[in-house]
Amino acid sequence: MEFRRLGASGFKVPVLTFGTGTFGGKGPLFSAWGSTDIAEATRLVDVCLESGLNMFDTADVYSDGASESILGAAVKGRRDKVILSTKVTFRRSDETGPNDVGSSRERLLRTVDASLQRLGTDYLDLLQLHGFDAETPVQETLSTLDDLVRAGKIRYIGVSNFSGWHLMKSLSVADRYGWTRYVANQAYYSLIGRDYEWEQMPLGLDQGVGGVIWSPLGWGRLTGKIRRGTPLPADSRLHGSASYGPQVSDELLYRVVDALDEVAKETGKSIPQIAINWLLQRPSVSTVVIGARNEEQLRQNLGAVGWSLTDEHMKKLDEASKVTPAYPYWHQNGFERNKPPV
Repeated sequence: MEFRRLGASGFKVPVLTFGTGTFGGKGPLFSAWGSTDIAEATRLVDVCLESGLNMFDTADVYSDGASESILGAAVKGRRDKVILSTKVTFRRSDETGPNDVGSSRERLLRTVDASLQRLGTDYLDLLQLHGFDAETPVQETLSTLDDLVRAGKIRYIGVSNFSGWHLMKSLSVADRYGWTRYVANQAYYSLIGRDYEWEQMPLGLDQGVGGVIWSPLGWGRLTGKIRRGTPLPADSRLHGSASYGPQVSDELLYRVVDALDEVAKETGKSIPQIAINWLLQRPSVSTVVIGARNEEQLRQNLGAVGWSLTDEHMKKLDEASKVTPAYPYWHQNGFERNKPPV
């Protein structure tokens, strides 16, 4: 397993991270993802560690905390062998109070302690804000995170689902006061969702923020099972949960799948493996979060590393997945020196 620096930090993470959104299976969204219990989770963790993958990502809202609890049980007794990452900010279904959402000082202190308890650990390797809190001053959020780092409860901090200006403002405030900087940006990025390249990729390269990529298979669309003129497979996660995730036009999806089919025939690799490998060759990416409902899926996804697509394959996939970006990015793309070199 290859390891890369997490952004500009000195911390190295595996190029694949195991996402535990399938652990628990509570609620309409997460039940569509999977319902892995402690025994199954422990086996999946075993397989990951055997392959060299030692980073596990979760969130306090995944199955209302059950994902964290199951992951904590699965890694019990081997905390020193794993990297644990979780996310906070959103409201869980059992939370109804006015302070039960966001990234205020009061909520961060409370939710971090709750996540630590569920995970059965006294520190997090990486804490990421699951979304931007527009009602809490950035200074309040960052000063609290800095306190948690200094207290030893968190090693590194990151964000998820931030706009470019959200992240850049936060980095500027951290620099102004000498507080801990974000080094990770957990963002959606796939062959059928390349918006990350418009602003967040160049920002990450310029500011030393590593991409932690979620849903590399485009919300389950790049499994190789979705084809022109065929019904959605019965076991697709898109049943009942498509509206939660990124929307994709059929034209773009089928064009990309056609290109993936061509590359699959030339490489002997599966469509998911190719889609993940393409991401690993893109700039600013530190790690790609893979998920699996069972051991077979996990082993398939682990096969995305240890080899590289050729320049010709990358170009073919780049062309098939290209879309016209929103303004001002299409305008900027017409000029030299608008973005850092990659």
